[in-house]
Amino acid sequence: MRLPTAAACLTAALLLAACSSAGNPKASPSPSGRATALGSAPPAGGAPATVQTLQDAFVSVARKVLPSVVQIRTDSGLGSGIVFDGSGDVVTNAHVVADASSFQVTFADGRSHSASLVGGFVPDDLAVVRVSGAGGSLHPATFADSAKLQVGDLVMAVGNPLGLQSSVTEGIVSATGRTVSEGNGVIIPDAIQTSAAINPGNSGGALVDLNGNVVGIPTLAATDPQLGGGAAPGIGFAIPSNTVRDIAAQLIANGGHVTNSHRAYLGIRAATVTGGGVLISSVTAGGPADSAGLQAGDVIVSIDGTDTPDSEALTQLLATLKPGDVARVSVVRADGSQQTVNVTLGEIPGGG
Repeated sequence: MRLPTAAACLTAALLLAACSSAGNPKASPSPSGRATALGSAPPAGGAPATVQTLQDAFVSVARKVLPSVVQIRTDSGLGSGIVFDGSGDVVTNAHVVADASSFQVTFADGRSHSASLVGGFVPDDLAVVRVSGAGGSLHPATFADSAKLQVGDLVMAVGNPLGLQSSVTEGIVSATGRTVSEGNGVIIPDAIQTSAAINPGNSGGALVDLNGNVVGIPTLAATDPQLGGGAAPGIGFAIPSNTVRDIAAQLIANGGHVTNSHRAYLGIRAATVTGGGVLISSVTAGGPADSAGLQAGDVIVSIDGTDTPDSEALTQLLATLKPGDVARVSVVRADGSQQTVNVTLGEIPGGG
């Protein structure tokens, strides 16, 4: 695996590179021992109380989160991870572990331990590795409910960008519910967009709120074609913590497999057709498409009335649907006739 540099895009303009219910922090002793509160008088010779409180909150968050964020090294690159539990399980991005089978995990206290792969789920770009013998280095993170995130919430990204261990950047939640593509058919639904800087090596780290709770895993950074493919400042994406907790827990409990992905499955192999549309090259026997009568040679032109000009558009559409949904799939048959077929979507196979 090479060092993650760019791994995904938002529509045609964005490409992968590298996430809260961010509540107001409760008044608490600052690092200097002063009790501060919003609206109180400025400390003598210091910053205004509101600024001081925010600064103290950032310092407090960093102190809480840094012990839970690790560096993951493989033969081909570096990434980040989050201590998930006290058993040594660390959650990260699937693209960080890639095809590696052994890993070196370095904790914030500087100690390094070997780790093995528990399992990965590529459709959500998540994986879990297990560290043996870490003992006192294990500081499991606390995960927040990402469904409570609001645009404008303050967040901090913690990871190991460019190999610089335990680095912290700050920003806000710029948007929620984004659907972004990493390429190679990997689509992240409900992604969190953030202005916190995301750089190569941040992948798999933590996006946290001002309570120090994880709200996402930084995964993508936008690139701008007008900048020659360089990073677009202030546009990064994270997998929401609710997805992370669910998928990681399944990988751990089921021997590296995901049994309930919540992601729709059509059951075909497909390729983009010159001129528009998605050619079905093969159909999985007994799968949703097969059961609905779709055949190899059919060209999918729309789903539920939305055009599918290429395979990425089809994958993005499927990412917005759930297992059990009935999708109206319009196809052009080999003889040129057009037909709309109702397909009951299945559960995407996962893990391993």
